[in-house]
Amino acid sequence: MRADDINEIIRVTHLYARGLDRFDPKEALSAFAPDGVWDASAVGLTRYEGHEQILDFFERDAQAVDKQFHIITNHVIDFEDDDHATGTNYVFSEAEMKNGAAIKAIALNEDRYVRTADGWKIAERIITGLTTPQMDGFDA
Repeated sequence: MRADDINEIIRVTHLYARGLDRFDPKEALSAFAPDGVWDASAVGLTRYEGHEQILDFFERDAQAVDKQFHIITNHVIDFEDDDHATGTNYVFSEAEMKNGAAIKAIALNEDRYVRTADGWKIAERIITGLTTPQMDGFDA
């Protein structure tokens, strides 16, 4: 049933945010397919491909950030077939870095999702700013 699939996809996007905000890189990574992509190059960060690269970034983020939050909302999900979907959602994030910098981003996540043996996962997340991101001092 599509409602169950939609709820599982939304849950995965929230696990990503909760993992980041709890400084639990492995929980954040659990949202991604093994060959997943996390790409925030449009907001001045980098593109990471595969669990190893994404986990490395999430671990560095957890070490560099003192406090942070992510609010993810306004999900729109469209199904290509039973095992593939695309979607968008908005993210509002603020962080206080251990180096004293303050970070703020209001962005659009453009996602591709794939059903795996472990359930729905993010196959690709491309993050673009909806407002001008404040990323000076982000050193993860």
